[in-house]
Amino acid sequence: MNRTLRRILLTGALAAMAYATLTASRSSIDPVYAGSPQFSEGKFRNVKRFEVMSVGKTALVMWRMLFDKPADASPAAPVPVNALSPAQLLAAADGTLFRLGHSTLLLKLNGGFWLTDPVFSERASPLQWAGPKRFHAPPIGIAELPPITGVILSHDHYDHLDYAAIQALAGKTAHFIAPLGVGDRLVQWGVDPAKVQQLDWWQSTHVGGLRLTATPAQHFSGRGLRDGNRTLWASWVIEADDLKLFFSGDSGYFDGFKAIGERFGPFDLTLMETGAYDAQWPDVHMQPEETLQAHLDLGGKWLLPIHNGTFDLALHDWYEPFERIAALAAAKGVPISTPQMGEAVTIAQPPAMQAWWRQG
Repeated sequence: MNRTLRRILLTGALAAMAYATLTASRSSIDPVYAGSPQFSEGKFRNVKRFEVMSVGKTALVMWRMLFDKPADASPAAPVPVNALSPAQLLAAADGTLFRLGHSTLLLKLNGGFWLTDPVFSERASPLQWAGPKRFHAPPIGIAELPPITGVILSHDHYDHLDYAAIQALAGKTAHFIAPLGVGDRLVQWGVDPAKVQQLDWWQSTHVGGLRLTATPAQHFSGRGLRDGNRTLWASWVIEADDLKLFFSGDSGYFDGFKAIGERFGPFDLTLMETGAYDAQWPDVHMQPEETLQAHLDLGGKWLLPIHNGTFDLALHDWYEPFERIAALAAAKGVPISTPQMGEAVTIAQPPAMQAWWRQG
């Protein structure tokens, strides 16, 4: 395909995506949460105010995303994936974790299975013929998963909240735990309201023997052109009987990590966003140096970097987040685990770093 035709097709796809998000947002929720300190004038807000990119800067970023990608923005060889079977999952020991891709993790805790930010579709996009495409298939399909005790959601962006996945999970999942507004979106999509709990920052719930607490994050939300910040974003503290995990969701670096660490730390394992960063959007995604500092602020023991290895969402090489966080952790003596997709991880003692992204 020549370069001119490629630009025409990509521009057309971008316009179609914009139209799709616009029309989808016309029926989107417009909740009022007057009791939330985060909610003001019809929108949720961060504790720390940050600069919103101008129209011109946004257009430049989008142009670069379309036409100025680095040569290694996507893998040249297949990403290694360990296929999983229902029998393997059922036989796995309690306290086991599996990376399924991006920020989707399957946790086996207190005898139940939990999913974080389940995205199983081929693209993180409102359209399945345009937008960021997966580097690899999930290690297991939703139909093969055992019954799910709960789904934990951090926010409603397309690379964290997958409509098709929610539809497929609705019948086999007992609980959906979400930030304010995201739960309303699930109900709007047809999820049984009795299964949905939505929490504000610092609120907790007990489900399936776990204590789950929504904690602050510095980010934003929305799935269309008219619903920006109508739902809340959050990180999560996940406490089992003898394990404590932190799931970052998406966040820029801020002093909230230290506050979370003071209230809930130390953590056996932190599952930390490391990827899709750029100097042009420093307030909503962390650079690897900030990811490591956030892990230290939290009082984390082991660090497992997520939000990488599955989608091309930024302007860096696809493997760069792994290389940078691995080097930084080594310099600071921080134990880091980088499992392959589908690899079984013992949460209390994860496997040490393996540079699988350098293979091939």
